[in-house]
Amino acid sequence: MAILEAASEVLTRSEGFALMPEIARRAGVGQATLYRHFADRHALLAGVIGHQLERLETHAAHTDFRRLLRETLHSLITLRGLVSLARRLDPAMQERFLQRVVAAFAVPLRRARESGHVRADLVPEDLVLLFAMVQAVAETTRDVTAARAAADRSVDLVLEGVFRPAA
Repeated sequence: MAILEAASEVLTRSEGFALMPEIARRAGVGQATLYRHFADRHALLAGVIGHQLERLETHAAHTDFRRLLRETLHSLITLRGLVSLARRLDPAMQERFLQRVVAAFAVPLRRARESGHVRADLVPEDLVLLFAMVQAVAETTRDVTAARAAADRSVDLVLEGVFRPAA
């Protein structure tokens, strides 16, 4: 949907909701149409997050765990404005979204465990800790270039802590 794509772009680079006219313009619709599809700003945010999760779920179905984890951790940096906004949603909705993320990783993680590529005790819920660590790096570094460099380093450290060395 054009509205969700436009909103994803705008909300990814902004931590505010004052950009509704810009979202409508980018989507090629009027503000009234935007509000007909999404009753309020929180509904739009929930729609955008749901849209991003659908992308993750589709991608996870055919991607190996290491690549999926790296790409997802990097996306936390790219989408940090959206992640920050997501914290404004009610806790129950946040938990539902988080469970979808964890579920998307379940099969790729199981395959990685079964093939001996990751620790046997690594469970999908452990990934929430990894996401929080990388997100903290993104949020505490103001300069985007420095944030990306710090996040890349933390991603590498996390991945080396999760994956066994190649034999």
